[in-house]
Amino acid sequence: QDAQRHITRIKMDPQLLNSLPEEDKTKMVAMIETMQTRDSLRMYNNLVEKCFSECVNSFRRKSLEKDEERCVSKCCEKFLKHSARVSVRFAELNAQTME
Repeated sequence: QDAQRHITRIKMDPQLLNSLPEEDKTKMVAMIETMQTRDSLRMYNNLVEKCFSECVNSFRRKSLEKDEERCVSKCCEKFLKHSARVSVRFAELNAQTME
């Protein structure tokens, strides 16, 4: 929990990372990369689960039907656009707190 808070502070203020000893800096970078990978996988899993549940209606074939395929494409596009918008907004808020 404490390490998590420290990582969050470092993400918001990269100068804090530079002030750490080299060994700690390496550990923190590895922890941040692990967290980012986990977050990316979580987002991908949520996308797959949401779009599959919303769009796939039958299991008659091993491939998607045309309407299911369109639905999945639209769903993924919406999800990714929303995620990008949230990321931009988060970056804006982060920039404001840095000022």
